[in-house]
Amino acid sequence: MIKNMKKNCKVLRELILLRFHGLMVFRLDFFGPFFVDGSLFFIQLMAFGAVYANVDKIGGGGIGEMILYIGTFSLLNAVSMTICFFGLNGIPGKVQSGELDLYLTKPVSPLLRLTFENISPGSIPLVLMSICIIVYGAGHLQVEVTGRAVAAYLFWVALMEILYYEMEVIIRSISLYIISTARMEQLEDAGITLCMKLPGIAFYGVYKVIFYLLLPYGIMATLPVQSLVGEMNLGLALYGIFVVFLFSLLTGVVWKNGLRHYHSASS
Repeated sequence: MIKNMKKNCKVLRELILLRFHGLMVFRLDFFGPFFVDGSLFFIQLMAFGAVYANVDKIGGGGIGEMILYIGTFSLLNAVSMTICFFGLNGIPGKVQSGELDLYLTKPVSPLLRLTFENISPGSIPLVLMSICIIVYGAGHLQVEVTGRAVAAYLFWVALMEILYYEMEVIIRSISLYIISTARMEQLEDAGITLCMKLPGIAFYGVYKVIFYLLLPYGIMATLPVQSLVGEMNLGLALYGIFVVFLFSLLTGVVWKNGLRHYHSASS
């Protein structure tokens, strides 16, 4: 097991170095996303200002918490865009073209390689801007932020980033079963867009079931923020851990069974 971990770490390092080398050869691919992602971020901020400018509370949360929800979800999205989105997003195309065969014949986990082969440093400005929004929101909280609360916040951000990654893998792994995943990706985009603008505490009834369990984007920013402001309780914490564990199992099942269903281009 330790030997496999060392081998995977070595492969990961080589993939990152190879990606950076390719980006520096084609400078536009490196610097272009800085401007594109930065522009999209400011558009999101303007939309946020238009929605919340005249609102004191939504779902029981004050303006500081609202800013934290938006910044936290934006951070999760930005980290994904930087590290794994572009690699995972290519899975359906590789399945349809048969290029996935090349990944399956290598002595390296195909999912590991797909995850990290197209990292995007051009999305780093989104990460930095999201952090700035989080700090700004924390400054508008009506409660004192302690070191323990910050540590809990970072823990939940890391855990929710794992959940975000699992959702991306599951949705794109569906291409191993059906011809097109366009509808699923549209559903993913709609969920992410909604939860980037509206905190999870604003959902009730059937919408809460959808965004807290079926498409759990609603809890991804909610749990970190509630841990930061001291509103996290044991039941909610256990539920968050349960959802991450559940989707970890589901990710493994969907991916591994999907590979069994995959028909090689050479077959």
